[in-house]
Amino acid sequence: MTEQDLAWHKAIDADALDDGEVTMCPAGLKTVALTKLDGRYGAIDNRCPHQGGPLGQGTLENDKIRCPWHGFDFDPFTGEAAGGPDFNVRTYPVEVREDGVYVGTPTPAPHPRTVSDVLLETMTNWGVDTVFGMVGHSNLGLAEAMHRAETAGKLRYFGIRHEGAAAFAAAAYGKLTGRPAACFGIAGPGSTNLLTGLYDAKSDRAPVLALSGNVDSSVAGKGAFQDIDLLAAFADVSVYSAMVRSGSDHAELMTMALKHAILDRGVGHLVLPDEVQILEAPEQKSSGPQGRMPDLRVSPPAAALQQALELIATATRPLIIVGAGAKFDMPAVVVLAERLNAPVLTTFKAKGQISDAHPLACGVLGRSGTPVASWMMNKADLLLVFGASFSNHTGISPYKPIIQIDTDPMMLGRFRPVAVPVLGDVGVTAAAVLDAVRPNPALVDQRPEIADRWSVWRTEKARRADKQLGGRVAAATVFEELSRLAPADAVLTVDVGNHAYSFGRYFETTEQSVLMSGYLGSIGFGFPAAMGAWAAAPDRPIVAITGDGGFGQYLGDFTTAVKYDMNITHILLNNGELAKISEEQRSAEYAVWQTSLHNPNFAAYARDCGAYGRRVTDAQDLSSAITEALSHPGPAMVEVLTDPSNH
Repeated sequence: MTEQDLAWHKAIDADALDDGEVTMCPAGLKTVALTKLDGRYGAIDNRCPHQGGPLGQGTLENDKIRCPWHGFDFDPFTGEAAGGPDFNVRTYPVEVREDGVYVGTPTPAPHPRTVSDVLLETMTNWGVDTVFGMVGHSNLGLAEAMHRAETAGKLRYFGIRHEGAAAFAAAAYGKLTGRPAACFGIAGPGSTNLLTGLYDAKSDRAPVLALSGNVDSSVAGKGAFQDIDLLAAFADVSVYSAMVRSGSDHAELMTMALKHAILDRGVGHLVLPDEVQILEAPEQKSSGPQGRMPDLRVSPPAAALQQALELIATATRPLIIVGAGAKFDMPAVVVLAERLNAPVLTTFKAKGQISDAHPLACGVLGRSGTPVASWMMNKADLLLVFGASFSNHTGISPYKPIIQIDTDPMMLGRFRPVAVPVLGDVGVTAAAVLDAVRPNPALVDQRPEIADRWSVWRTEKARRADKQLGGRVAAATVFEELSRLAPADAVLTVDVGNHAYSFGRYFETTEQSVLMSGYLGSIGFGFPAAMGAWAAAPDRPIVAITGDGGFGQYLGDFTTAVKYDMNITHILLNNGELAKISEEQRSAEYAVWQTSLHNPNFAAYARDCGAYGRRVTDAQDLSSAITEALSHPGPAMVEVLTDPSNH
């Protein structure tokens, strides 16, 4: 090797290494074991050829470097191994200069295209450009391919503090956009930590790609370190899960994972053994969605549509209920509602899909809902249900005639028969009904009644918001102020707990999008979901709404938001208790037990992390605090002390 072939890198300062000491030093992309012995410096490859032990973490004994893992001895200047020439390691030239000790390493050769590159190219061809994850020892080959894709501007990678946060962020991204983001972990616990967030995606039918590094195939199944059967672990949570092997059609496996995630609206999962990630694949072609994705906007069958039209023609007080399945088709549904003078109620998951300022909007139906919605449902003589799952929390009346419209045949009449099950795209079906509907001549204009019910409810909300709690702020006050101040185009991510019920009742939406852990109801969702929403829509205001219990589960990832300068405003309702559980214990006539929480000053914690943080104990300060936080360019937290018995 000539001098011209070398790249020189400063390893350490000249006085940093004592005589008789060895240390690990980065030298470009190489890591060397650098030794100072009798005033001389020597640099050899840091990796022991036995099992990769870090020689720079070893000791100098008898003028030899002893590997810390298995005791192999190496000459610090020649790289010769006591075990014979088959174990010799490479040496690198060293120069002592005025400003430090330099090591010369070969100029890196062009990186060969690998299986991981093929997978990443296919993933980005499908439009997946966002990854939340944690890099570790069994996913380094795939991580390096992500690094190359990020450098090329094809990928954004967000390193999180807990893989559960990565999965929640990816799930929220899918819920907001209908498109998958990826979450990424290592073998064993790194991948099992993903499962709760992935079950949230499964339960709420959000597309997500999960990528798991795995142990080397040669030790898999032998009880090696972090060796678990990831295909078995992910079998229930995923709609597709596959092991990527050396002889696999790698691009097609990624295409299968993403096609299933998008069309089945769930988790596509791939497992990559350590050695497969770095296999060279110079001739393999990447894949993509071209010619693989059907138009899903299918029309309803003519007979079912006719049945629905005939039933609508008999109704004088029809009512529309929309679920999260109608999220991307609300304009067509609203036009139909206006034609029928039909009140529009939402499930909790669908909150915000119609502005509460619309004269036909009645807010949320069910346990988290408004008395406006329940009143109007009780008066209805026909329910048109678009994209809803009939959860027991929603409380759709089973005693009224129901027309149910959904793209999934298994959702139709899911729990009990409905009058007319209609298989079809929500938007296409709403437009088809609008085009052919002949309303009952006696159709009631329900707008005045809706306005009256809102007037009654808003008066009651104002009464509750005026309560003075002495060092605490009423939840109704928090959401009255947030209703007034939240930008119309904001994305609101809501955690699980009493604050969520208060949000459902009291917060009035305009054009905001609302994300929550609907069917899984997982505490801890709120703040990681805000990170996912920010990645999906960085130009929109993002507001996380959590309790102290939920935020406590992922408070470490507040530093992730600071690291990436995520513009997230966090409204944290701190009542010092898992108050919803306390309520359930009282309801069951149990003693309240083990629901109290020992909390830090969360606002101070936010400031310690490098963000805006302000604690509010007086309702008079709430407006200015929320206003300041919303205008802060970066992560901001308003911690509001609330009363656990008031929501």
